[in-house]
Amino acid sequence: MLERHHLSIIREIHRRGSLTAAADQLCLTQSAVSHSIKRLEQQLGTALWIKSGRRLQFTQAGRYLLQMAERVLPQFENAEAQVQRFAEGQRGTLRIGMECHPCYQWLLQVVAPFLKTWPDVDVDVKQKFQFGGMGALFSFDIDLLVTPDPLYKAGISYLPVFDYELVLVVGREHKLAGESWIEPEQLVDQVLYTYPVESGRLDIFNQFLTPAQCSPRQHKHIETTEIMLQMVAAERGVAVLPKWLAEQYAEEMPICTVALGAEGIDKTINVAVRDSDLEIPYLQGFVEMARSAAVLRGTT
Repeated sequence: MLERHHLSIIREIHRRGSLTAAADQLCLTQSAVSHSIKRLEQQLGTALWIKSGRRLQFTQAGRYLLQMAERVLPQFENAEAQVQRFAEGQRGTLRIGMECHPCYQWLLQVVAPFLKTWPDVDVDVKQKFQFGGMGALFSFDIDLLVTPDPLYKAGISYLPVFDYELVLVVGREHKLAGESWIEPEQLVDQVLYTYPVESGRLDIFNQFLTPAQCSPRQHKHIETTEIMLQMVAAERGVAVLPKWLAEQYAEEMPICTVALGAEGIDKTINVAVRDSDLEIPYLQGFVEMARSAAVLRGTT
């Protein structure tokens, strides 16, 4: 039946004017081209051209297929070029999953220069995969996962982006504001604000309070960083955030930070990537820009 190579032959015969020239252009023998078209004519039950002297004259059916060839073949060729760009990592959509609520502000600093550097690559941020990102990565719903909590699995690589300290954030007039660091017991009479994540996945619990068998007086969820810190500034409670983020807000809000324990709690933001995607240029470019943004903002 009619196939793409038939349309290519018809187009080249029209362009070159002869079977021999068309065969040369297509890197085929003249007999191979002639045989291919004769077989197609037999299948279709009609001739596609007739000889007129030394030239080939298209029949009505041949002219129809020529029109189709000139319309369809450029679409194939463009599609192949675009797919090749996908294969070379020059074009696509970078789908980012977030398992780090406060990292959204940092991500915004990376996206703008990334889009400028990679004009043919779009960015889509999928926050619905919070704390379920590994499954999304394995199922190809996302291309990379921003997370402070690596869950090592075969086929996944974690690329460290920046280190940070997790700190307690309090109002400047709060009774803990003058402390260099605090013990877990000092939070038992406090209202603790966190993002809407189960306690077992929060570092303030699993690395600080729970090992000491302590818990805050109340634990409340707030989705947005700005509202959370407004509550802290109003002395309604305390929060736990990356130090770099809290210090940014502290420039305009009456809040300050206190270390969690004498040693503090150190964390690392990682980008998790499927091993099969490690060589994609625009993905590598994103990681490089993420690290550069961290250095520029003093988060390393």
